[in-house]
Amino acid sequence: MKNNVLFLLILVFTLGLSAHAQRGVRIAYIDTEYILENVPEYQEATSQLNDKANKWKSEIDAKLSAVEQRRKDLSNEKALLTKELIEEREEDIAFEEQEILDYQQKRFGPNGDLFIQKRQLMQPIQDQIFAAVQDIATSRKYDFIFDKSSEATMLYSAKQFDLSEQIIRSISRTAKRTQAQSKAEKRAAEDEELIPEINEELEAREKALEERQAAKESAIEQRRQEILAAREAKQKEAEERRQQILAEREAAKQAKLDARKGATENTDDATSTAKTSTDAKAKEGSEEVKTQAQLIEENRQKKLAEREARKKELEEKRQKILEERQRARDSINNNN
Repeated sequence: MKNNVLFLLILVFTLGLSAHAQRGVRIAYIDTEYILENVPEYQEATSQLNDKANKWKSEIDAKLSAVEQRRKDLSNEKALLTKELIEEREEDIAFEEQEILDYQQKRFGPNGDLFIQKRQLMQPIQDQIFAAVQDIATSRKYDFIFDKSSEATMLYSAKQFDLSEQIIRSISRTAKRTQAQSKAEKRAAEDEELIPEINEELEAREKALEERQAAKESAIEQRRQEILAAREAKQKEAEERRQQILAEREAAKQAKLDARKGATENTDDATSTAKTSTDAKAKEGSEEVKTQAQLIEENRQKKLAEREARKKELEEKRQKILEERQRARDSINNNN
């Protein structure tokens, strides 16, 4: 690109030298970056635009952090959720993330708000610079005026050919003329500078761009509404499936409980029947036992009763000893 620009410059110089060999070629240059740094209105507007861009960036970072936190929470809770709920929450997170990316594109994209506002901010200043360059070139009969800030690299430039300060003064006088109140101030300002022409072609391009941007935003909003409607329908369907699954689980659980209850009742009936049969047999057998067996059983019961009585007596003695020890400890503690 730079080689092409240099080739064109050499060609222009050659043609200029041949056409104006008798009086010589008048060449000058400007530094657009230096001019913009010395226009207060541009600096103030740039500062406001940067503040706005920082605010947009903070909003986007906060939203992305919230989405990332939701993704971490879902990762921690996956073990407690059903597959349907996990898919639903993942879809919500992806949808919110896409909305944030669309908002970021709207603000910082190639045709975003920041680009458009920068261009709108630059255009009036560029028009004033262009108007001032045209006027100075006409009045002072310059053949070529270059921009030092452009891609046409200047290997050397003498200061006496720098028109940047004159361009700044011209823009300043134009601003004074715009802000003039009295007739005398307006007449004095009109004598200093010409009114810059309006770039109708640029305005038409900007209008077309704004229309395309509006159509794009409308399409994005329509798509967003469609996605929201589809998501709500899917959520409703998932909720219905979940309720159905819960109902089926409850019915299966109740069926298991009923089956278990029936089996328990049958077991109890069988046990009761067996016990009754056993008791009857025991009763029949006891009637057939002779007196010697009865005596042995009575003797055994008597021994058991005596053993229980001895245990009870020993336990009472033990408790009495423990109480006396406790009273002795309490008395020692009170004396201390």
